Amino acid sequence: MIAPESETPMSTEVKICGLSTSETMAAALAAGADYVGLVFHRPSPRHVEIETARRLADQARGRARSVAVVVDAPADHIARIATEVRPDFIQAHGSETAQEVSEISTRTGIPVIKAIAIGDADDFAKARVFHDAAAMILFDTKAPPTLAGGLPGGNGLAFDWELCRKAAISGKFMLSGGLDPANVGRAIALTGAAIVDVSSGVERARGVKDEQLIRNFIEAVRRAS
Repeated sequence: MIAPESETPMSTEVKICGLSTSETMAAALAAGADYVGLVFHRPSPRHVEIETARRLADQARGRARSVAVVVDAPADHIARIATEVRPDFIQAHGSETAQEVSEISTRTGIPVIKAIAIGDADDFAKARVFHDAAAMILFDTKAPPTLAGGLPGGNGLAFDWELCRKAAISGKFMLSGGLDPANVGRAIALTGAAIVDVSSGVERARGVKDEQLIRNFIEAVRRAS
């Protein structure tokens, strides 16, 4: 979305997702991350247990907004995350319906970011039903069915960013999928995303964050915006 001429363009914010150690959390915070993501999805190499997530969220508190990423999680598990981790946002990254997203927000009192998987232009229409239920939409790349070990997110694949411009998206949204220090500037220019979200693009191995890549990514975003 391109801001109307009457609006003052805002700097693009950064979410570093899939953090799992105090060292990489410290690197993200020192570099100026606006959001930090904690993944609660056991098949993911970035999964953290609630006790670890609590420590990391406390480390970030007051410096960056923490995001608890869940995938079709049961209500009791989300309730425990909300109570013990106390994230600023819950990110629903599965097949959650608008009603389920609304219920998560109502039960926990925490705003919900809803991830929409994008493969082609038609997928953007799926975001419309979440207009009243979600606090924000995140557009991520749809994992191809042939991808071995594919996850709901964090696969390191980008969709065609030109589709965002053609979709005429209204409102603030988050962009994820295949971003890294080398391409994030182009992604911002093409999409006008208010927030860019990176996970695998700042890793030296699957699930292992690299402190220098985190710094490089945030520096690239600041230059671009």
